[in-house]
Amino acid sequence: MTMGQSRRRKSGRAPWRGARWLALWALAWLSGGWLAAAAQEATPPPDVAMPVETGEFRPSELVEIIQLDPSIKLDIRYATPNNFVGRPVYAEARAFLQRPAAEALTRAHQWLKAQGYGIVVFDGYRPWRVTKLFWDLTPPDKRDYVADPAKGSLHNRGCAVDVSLFDLKTGELVTMPSEYDEMSERAHPDYAGGEAEQRRRRDLLRSAMERFGFKVYRYEWWHFDHKDWRQYRVQDTPFSEIPPLPTPLPSAQSPSPSGAQPQP
Repeated sequence: MTMGQSRRRKSGRAPWRGARWLALWALAWLSGGWLAAAAQEATPPPDVAMPVETGEFRPSELVEIIQLDPSIKLDIRYATPNNFVGRPVYAEARAFLQRPAAEALTRAHQWLKAQGYGIVVFDGYRPWRVTKLFWDLTPPDKRDYVADPAKGSLHNRGCAVDVSLFDLKTGELVTMPSEYDEMSERAHPDYAGGEAEQRRRRDLLRSAMERFGFKVYRYEWWHFDHKDWRQYRVQDTPFSEIPPLPTPLPSAQSPSPSGAQPQP
């Protein structure tokens, strides 16, 4: 190869190499900027911690509901995939409440028996970590139906319970204006649609629960808060770590209203 050929080949190569280098540099710069922006948008907000509460609280006395009255039915949806999350979030199909709330629930159950119905429990005490999971998985426009983990749920205090009715004759769950955990207007306790018999049963459940010291949540006909909820702390104790009761609890006595006025 002559010196002239060598110069021609080198001079022909240089522009191509320069163009390629510039193109690669520009692509890297643009890609880097895009990836940084994407990463910034995808960065989650700071993690929410369980609320730290001060003041005087009662010691926790979570009791297993069916130990008070085994005739109450359980349908713990969060121990199955049959829930709005689509997977189990509880390792055990159990339901607990603080003792005053659990005793009030059994009295409501006994009162309903005279009407031909019994109580079925979907959920009671809920560890705080599950409340946070629900919040994280729920779209912002549906968060009226889940509790803010920064404040904690009344379920976390062991003073909220999700319930419906079953027919004493058939043992079957009755139908209501909406399904359990449905995030729509049909779930509201004052929803005027649906069938008249469904609304009657929904209102009967509310009447029974309010008679014994509970208040319905304004967006969910199945969710009831016990009047003593302010006296208990938010907890994150798994079911498996709840201490067992030292002695068997007696069955609920004949129903008698707690004296609390029904809530609107």
